[in-house]
Amino acid sequence: MSKWILIAGLALAAASPAYAFRCGSHLVTEGATRSEVVARCGEPTEIDRRSNILRQPLVWIRGRPYSVGDALIEIPVEIWVYNLGPNKLMRRLRFEDGVLVDIETLGYGYLEEN
Repeated sequence: MSKWILIAGLALAAASPAYAFRCGSHLVTEGATRSEVVARCGEPTEIDRRSNILRQPLVWIRGRPYSVGDALIEIPVEIWVYNLGPNKLMRRLRFEDGVLVDIETLGYGYLEEN
């Protein structure tokens, strides 16, 4: 019986996408909205609102972006950083038009002074 539990656990670990990170017991993946990320992970340590970028309109279907049309539109960009503490790696999330498009792993976090 324990052999099957181990196999099932390994299968679940292998099924987690590489473009995701875990917030406690929640998984955050590319394609999530800002509100979904806040609901799963809480408020980020830092938010940087960058200038807008120009790109073709995108439609997200099942977590994947698809280009639509030929015209360029302005897209707002936000960079969120999560400091998960000194024993865990920090994460940098890039949102374009409110949708998570990139998750970057940074170095170890730090203790925040109150």
